[in-house]
Amino acid sequence: MNEEDFNDILKTVRDYVSTRIVPLEEQIEETDRIPDDVISEARTMGLFGWAIPEEYGGIGLDAVQDVRLAMELGYTTPSFRSLFGTNNGIAGQTLVNFGTDQQKREWLPRLASGEVVSSFALTEPEAGSDPSGLRTTAVKDGDRYRINGAKRFITNAALADVLVVFARTDLSKAGTTKGISAFLVDTSDPGVTVGPQDKKMGQAGAWTSEVFFEDVVVGPDRLIGGQEEVGFRAAMASLAKGRLHISGICVGQAQRILDESVAHAAVATQGGKPIGTFQLIQAMIAESYAELRAARALTLDAARDFEDGTDRKLGPSASKLFASEMLGRVADRGVQIHGGLGYMREVPVERFYRAARVFRIYEGTSEVQKLVIARRLLKAQGL
Repeated sequence: MNEEDFNDILKTVRDYVSTRIVPLEEQIEETDRIPDDVISEARTMGLFGWAIPEEYGGIGLDAVQDVRLAMELGYTTPSFRSLFGTNNGIAGQTLVNFGTDQQKREWLPRLASGEVVSSFALTEPEAGSDPSGLRTTAVKDGDRYRINGAKRFITNAALADVLVVFARTDLSKAGTTKGISAFLVDTSDPGVTVGPQDKKMGQAGAWTSEVFFEDVVVGPDRLIGGQEEVGFRAAMASLAKGRLHISGICVGQAQRILDESVAHAAVATQGGKPIGTFQLIQAMIAESYAELRAARALTLDAARDFEDGTDRKLGPSASKLFASEMLGRVADRGVQIHGGLGYMREVPVERFYRAARVFRIYEGTSEVQKLVIARRLLKAQGL
């Protein structure tokens, strides 16, 4: 997409977020749901398909544009982005990168329009950031597969029409990342049970649930890529790009917290003076600004390298590690700058403080990102 058209999209999203979603944040927090009319508006705006290729009805943003859009979407409650994030991200990209031509024609236009909501069903109780512990199985039964197992923390499972399910098709490779395949499973299929919504620390309105599979039978047309054992490769490729997107969201969240903190410091007084005149408050603002600028630059640089193919491993992990940790520090300073008010539920920085914590966990914990980075660098030295 050319820069002029993309800038128009950015402006539209920025205006929509500030005038439509930000005023709804408290309502979303209290009701734990995105209003139906907002979901409809997101479909009309094309937000369910910004990263899906134009030939399948999406907007077709590249990696850099994706990150820049994420920074705008991150300015408000992260549950808004979560609504359509899996269609564009880890679930949708698995199909974009590894689906057969038939699977792409059948599913991608429906994902892009928002007709279908997808979920990425990889995580299990014993297989989080390390998929080698995956226990869900897909056993061949004639020309079909019989899926059994359970997933947890699955975003949008309660809303989803289709799940991208990762299951072990080669049981002899248990305990490794080999022998894992990916399947498209309808949530309406017999044997699929979506559990109740998880009660989380933050991010109200972004629903996660357990999902259970009991003798769920799927045909060979639901095997992503049309062959076994591409599942792990598909998951890792999708997660790498997803980490860039999450980095952009973290930048947007931090920008909002900084804006709230600066505005508060300018008007709140102690001893008859605005607290923004106090050097220790100024120091916290300055530290947050510097770290935010660094995260923004790192994320955009990593996105450029991802897009041109020069680095699709180190950059996404480095940006996700730094941006998510940065967000935690900025959120903590935001609460501190607000003082007692920062601990009150009706203040935005309190909500963002709780929401920030999970960014260091999902789509690969900070610890896993460190391992990815270190092992990649040491591999070049023969280790």
